[in-house]
Amino acid sequence: MNHRKLSAGETAGTYRITDTVTEAELLSIAKAFARRRLARGRKITQPTLAFEYLQILLQDYEHEVFSAIFLDSQHRVISFEELFRGTIDSANIYPREVVKQALAHNAAAVILVHNHPSGDPEPSDADRRITKRLQEALCIVEVRVLDHIVIGSGGCKSFAELGYL
Repeated sequence: MNHRKLSAGETAGTYRITDTVTEAELLSIAKAFARRRLARGRKITQPTLAFEYLQILLQDYEHEVFSAIFLDSQHRVISFEELFRGTIDSANIYPREVVKQALAHNAAAVILVHNHPSGDPEPSDADRRITKRLQEALCIVEVRVLDHIVIGSGGCKSFAELGYL
């Protein structure tokens, strides 16, 4: 990201572009801001607040990427990690590995997230099955699954909002 092309605006949280920027630079800037919003210590009071940032980070992949936001007991971000990569329409998810990462981070809660390269964020039956398996595995070690968010170019779907959790 080229910070020389940005300067702080007059209002907090606003910026001025000081030079010509390419589309690629704009996307890079957006992704850098999204990563900052999911950085260690940031509090996520509602998973839906993370939708916009997650969509910016995951919508352009041409393959499925399964990630997790590990949270402490106050729902502050410990880590946002890409856990598994797949093909254009699926990814192999291993509950054991998700549990290992949750324990390694001493997480109290997790928000699961993956993209659908097709662009359609509607959860599939396979998405619902793996979420249930992950929820059961994480429950054993007392890690709550707050949500599973599916990202597509057409928007985001929340398992919690859909009543799947």
